[in-house]
Amino acid sequence: MSYADLHLHTTASDGRLSPRALVRLAARKGIKVIAVTDHDSTEGIDDALDEARFFPELTVIPGVEISTDVKDGEVHLLGYYVDHEDANFQALLARQRDSREIRGQKMVARLAELGIRISWQRVKELAGTGAVGRPHVAQAMLERGYVSSIPEAFNKYIGRTGPAYVEREKRTPPEATRIIVEARGLPVLAHPADVPDLEELVRRLVEAGLIGLEAYYGSYTEDTRHSLLELVGRYGLIATGGSDFHGFETQTELQPGAVDVPEETVRRLIEMAQQRARGLARR
Repeated sequence: MSYADLHLHTTASDGRLSPRALVRLAARKGIKVIAVTDHDSTEGIDDALDEARFFPELTVIPGVEISTDVKDGEVHLLGYYVDHEDANFQALLARQRDSREIRGQKMVARLAELGIRISWQRVKELAGTGAVGRPHVAQAMLERGYVSSIPEAFNKYIGRTGPAYVEREKRTPPEATRIIVEARGLPVLAHPADVPDLEELVRRLVEAGLIGLEAYYGSYTEDTRHSLLELVGRYGLIATGGSDFHGFETQTELQPGAVDVPEETVRRLIEMAQQRARGLARR
């Protein structure tokens, strides 16, 4: 079991577990540090921090995952130690969530044109109080028997090249990086291995305030990790990592703590957050 998992989702966006349940699961597994990184939402952070009071051996890092667009793909930025009570930050996240809801409605309409009839009301029910995401659409399709798994829904219909895919309101990776910095957070490029023109993007994001790459991710091979770690070294970044756990595909999805994130990496991230906090306090 890994010392840390810095990429986890809850019902505040498109995860299956509530923030409190996620904290309890991490504690049972013996994980020492987790980051709650819901899509375009920090609504689960307060509950996660509150639940963590009962598990003094577990540290919860407040985080977020912001979606952005590039040519021929998407790029996601993780923000660690964001000030989730900042009003400007929350207003920006609310816009992101609104665009997700509009996109979700359009996807349901496109699926209907393809003969796949799911209820928008059911998609909203699956999202609960969290931000609507494509996994909720996929779950509704699975319930109605149109697909046999969540990945099949993405691969055949709602993935980026699928016939029911709909773009969101566009935000660029440098914009998202600056948003995280302005919220006093630490920006990290999520699951970067498939990002087009990765090094050029990293160079631009470092100028905007990027501090790390998610080099320890999912089922990345040793060769992929090695390549990413070389990039981390060239730009003086921190190599973070996590499972990207959502909790829907229990048979195939990596569980919290399944990705081996080095303890030293986590210590560097925490030290950087503490240094930044002290610098802001002196202003």
